Formats: sequence, structure tokens, C-alpha cells
Amino acid sequence: MDRVALITGASRGIGYSFAKSLLRAGYRVAITGARKAEALELALASFAVELGEARVMACLGDAASESDANRAIDSVLGRFGQLDILINNAGRGPRELSESFHTTPVKFWEAAPEGWDAIIQANIMGPFLMARAAVPHMIDRGWGRLIGVSTSRVTMIREGFAPYGPTKAALDTMTGIFAKELAGTGVTANILLPGGATDTDFIPTTGRSGHYLNLLPVEVMDDALLWLVAEVADGVTGARFVGKLWNPDDPSAAREDTGAPPLIL
Repeated sequence: MDRVALITGASRGIGYSFAKSLLRAGYRVAITGARKAEALELALASFAVELGEARVMACLGDAASESDANRAIDSVLGRFGQLDILINNAGRGPRELSESFHTTPVKFWEAAPEGWDAIIQANIMGPFLMARAAVPHMIDRGWGRLIGVSTSRVTMIREGFAPYGPTKAALDTMTGIFAKELAGTGVTANILLPGGATDTDFIPTTGRSGHYLNLLPVEVMDDALLWLVAEVADGVTGARFVGKLWNPDDPSAAREDTGAPPLIL
């Protein structure tokens, strides 16, 4: 498989599952992490044990830092000689504002500005900076994939989920713009989302009750991802796919976008 993928925030959870699926499918994969070097090294070691060291690498850095984003892309190009797929998975959620957001939502006027800023930087600036650094190389090769990991529209306006929800709405619309601006280059831009609360550390252990009892597995988007990064999906761009609705016999069944203007409220 002569394709190289970079996945941000892949030391655990959804990003880790993406990396494992792509590696098992034969892709070469780079993973990044911003805050826990040990977790990133453990993830890299686990992939190397199962699948060998030749097809996987890790880059410690913050996607929301321009210098870190550029360094990650340069490292991948230096190691593998190309970059074909960028999966913007890294992000921050309401835990930046409160560990008990699931039971006691933080009102926007009570929220710490630095918490808001951390979420906005990670969820909007991160995908922009990574895509900005990666896309020129994809355009030069005439083929590429940008994939953003988003959330359900109901979550975008859920009480206590600002600014996380609004940042994911921004990622959706930003990706739609990317798709239009990349038209004719061979590079596509799409959104993937689980379709429900997922079993990651986004949800604190103490909050796994009520709405969060029936969590989706972290692998819920993997099959859709493998389809989107394959050549069979050439030309599919500006779309929004829901992992839990994936049907390999009818990929369009998982598409949530309708072509209508965005409507959130």
C-alpha cells in the first residue's frame, strides 16, 4: 500500500483505533500527540510489536502550534517521502472547563476564558494548521485526503458544550470550504463522526451513567475511514459520514449531508 497517513491525537481512543486499522490494511502511518509523551511512546511500541517498526512513526507536538504542525509534516516527509492522508482527530472537549460537565454543565458566563481558548485552538486552529502544512504536498502529487473528526449536530448545541460544539460546527463548515477550494486537485476533504457518545476518555469515568451508558465502541468509524481513504472514494468530497450508520454495500446510507445550507439551531 503506497499511501502514508498522519493521524493527530492518536495515542489513544479513536485516533489509536484509526492507526491500527490503517496499519493492518497496509498503510504507513504517523501518529501525533500533544500532551502525554509516554502515551504516544506506548502507542508506537504497541504498533511496532504487532506490525513492525518500518511502517509507523510518532511525532510529539501540538497541532495548534504552527511550528509543531510544520515539524510533524516535515518529519513524515523525511521518514516516508510522502504524505497522502491527513486525519484531523486531535481535539479538546468540555473537560477543559470542568470534570463534571456531564452532570453540572458550565454556563458560558461562568467559564474560564483560558479553557475556551484551549478548546478553540485545538479544534479549529489545529486542523487548519495541519491542513495548511500538508495540502501543498498532496496537490503536488495530485491525490490526497483530508478527514476531520466531528460530532453530532445535537452535541453542537448541547447545554454546557460550548465552545466544544461550536468548534465542531466550525470544523464541518471549514471542511466544506476546503473541499470547494481543493476541487480539481485530486485532494478531497470530508467529515467523519461516530454518531453518538463514544467510549473514550472524553467522558470521565465518574460520568458514565444515564446518557453515557450505551457508548459506541472506538472502532465505530474505522470501516468508513478505510473506504474514504481508498481510491474507490475518489471524487467524494464535502461529505459528512456517520460511523454507526456505515453500510459497506451502500456507503451513501451513512452520509448525513444533503447539500442544503448548514442549519444548526
